[in-house]
Amino acid sequence: MTADRRSTTGVLESIPALLARNAVQHARLTAYREKEFGIWQSWTWAETAEEVRAIAMGLLALGLARGDYVAVIGRNRPAMYWSMVAAQMCGAIPVPLYQDAVAEEMAYVLDHCGARFVIAGDQEQVDKVIEVQERVHCIEQIVYVDKRGMRKYDHSRMNWLADVQAEGKVAHQRFEKELDARIAELTYDHTCVMLYTSGTTGKPKGVVLSNRNIIETSRASAEFDRLRAGDEVLAYLPMAWVGDFIFSIGQAYWTGFCVNCPESPETMTIDLREIGPTYFFAPPRIFETMLTNVMIRMEDASRLKKRVFRHFMDHARRVGPDLLDGKPVGSWDRLSYRLGDLLIYGPLKNSLGLSRIRVAYTAGEAIGPEIFDFYRSLGINLKQLYGQTEASVFITQQPDGEVRSDTVGVPSPGVEVKIADNGEVFYRSPGTFVEYYKNAESTASTKDAEGWVATGDAGFFEEGTGHLRIIDRAKDVGKMADGSLFAPKYVENKLKFYPNILEAVVFGAGRDRCVAFLNIDLTAVGNWAERNNIAYSSYQELAGHPRVLEIIQGHVEEVNASIAADRMLSGCQIHRFLVLHKELDADDGEMTRTRKVRRRIVEEKFSDLIAALYDGSAQIATETEVTYEDGRKGSIKATLEIRDARVQAPQQQPAAAAE
Repeated sequence: MTADRRSTTGVLESIPALLARNAVQHARLTAYREKEFGIWQSWTWAETAEEVRAIAMGLLALGLARGDYVAVIGRNRPAMYWSMVAAQMCGAIPVPLYQDAVAEEMAYVLDHCGARFVIAGDQEQVDKVIEVQERVHCIEQIVYVDKRGMRKYDHSRMNWLADVQAEGKVAHQRFEKELDARIAELTYDHTCVMLYTSGTTGKPKGVVLSNRNIIETSRASAEFDRLRAGDEVLAYLPMAWVGDFIFSIGQAYWTGFCVNCPESPETMTIDLREIGPTYFFAPPRIFETMLTNVMIRMEDASRLKKRVFRHFMDHARRVGPDLLDGKPVGSWDRLSYRLGDLLIYGPLKNSLGLSRIRVAYTAGEAIGPEIFDFYRSLGINLKQLYGQTEASVFITQQPDGEVRSDTVGVPSPGVEVKIADNGEVFYRSPGTFVEYYKNAESTASTKDAEGWVATGDAGFFEEGTGHLRIIDRAKDVGKMADGSLFAPKYVENKLKFYPNILEAVVFGAGRDRCVAFLNIDLTAVGNWAERNNIAYSSYQELAGHPRVLEIIQGHVEEVNASIAADRMLSGCQIHRFLVLHKELDADDGEMTRTRKVRRRIVEEKFSDLIAALYDGSAQIATETEVTYEDGRKGSIKATLEIRDARVQAPQQQPAAAAE
């Protein structure tokens, strides 16, 4: 047994130390579940500790040294999480990568961190690693989890994880003493994980996070929301994303709750319903997609069901959030809500897999207020948090009873936040990252000598409540030609509330008016087309259909009416728009792997379309290079219709209401 190394405050100083504690305190509680071949398999904390130690000793047998970097690439599986903790036990640093990244993107990260070992989920990931080995020469060992399709590969420097584990178990007498020594060496200041930024504006940066960063943040955030060992989470987000690491390793190991891994991305929604998590995180895109599917199903419902649904949803929007926050609600409204819960809200939450939710979060991008309010009206305790990779996620959180769609809450426990003179948000906390790997210049420009980190976001604290409001990315917030405020995200989120609109990019900084690119949601609009007997053969054909453009124009004009009610941002109404002939895609460099728009790249790539939006053209012929799923390049040609949208005169309102 290893000695319990603890910080001066009595907190265990590493993830492996927390695992050893859980193997004793929560020995019989389920730590991990995985669905494979339609069947859920479970491991207790005691069994998990054995699995992880076996992998760690197997890696020692392969020559894993202190300070080595271990790339982890694949979908969410217990074995992948175990491999990261096993690497930590050996004194190595796990570096999870996005599994949907193309080989070229992987090559940069693998070379930059100098990974000696790669843990690959399956044949697809192994093939990408082999492809880049010609120019990335640091990789010495590849360990794969799923052996399907791997029989005819050269195994001189390649091993099946099960064999590595078996070797670790057989050779335990040789390696246990060495492994225990390495675990005992781990301190709060040792690196826990290195996570790469999404690279919105350039090459991804390696964010070095220490045990202190991860454990202190996990402790504070878990206590904030009273997370406990009996909670259940679904691990489906990319393992390369800091949120997944905090939720599925940091908080899981701190509290001892259960991490559930779905069978595949395609079965995620089914598995979500089967598990019924009590603690759930999803970026806005997931909540938007769920709402879109609900609306699609309602379009196919009978007239009576539609009327009942609309009646009770209107009532839920009016009183649901107040009931959730414990505010006074009249007896008749409570009774009506209970009836709605029996007929509508309960079955709807059950179909979404959200019936048991105690706490749910969304972050990464701002969520549309209408979408946010929809879920809270159902009685789902959905909150917003504001965070970054460099903060180990948490900067602000919303306390129970103080949840609103237009703020991101108050500073998380232990976090200090200040607003610079130019409106940029700064923070410092125990979760503040150590450095950008091999990038002292960027580290110095982001984090000052006193530990304050520049977020790059513009915001302000509300008077009276102390809640933080984020306006937009500081570099994206600007002024219109007339001096009025330009905040594109505010408008984009309102547009994306509509199920028919998947993505929106608004332009207008320094201009006399705003214009927009839009992507339709192929699922929602395709369903509408089928119900209306409209034939189409491709996304491009449907996106350019006159009736689809009419529907989208209606959405844009409704958003304009809503924006006109905000005196401060009324100048951001959309004057002209077009529906793009292709979906914005990470493979084409237009979005990050976390689905954030690379605004500058989109501006450069579609500069001809922006020019047409501003010069009064009624249509524009264009040709765009695209990347197919197999990596081949091609191009698509299209003639796009440009439409004018009706704008509203700004509504007069008291200054206090607008602020």
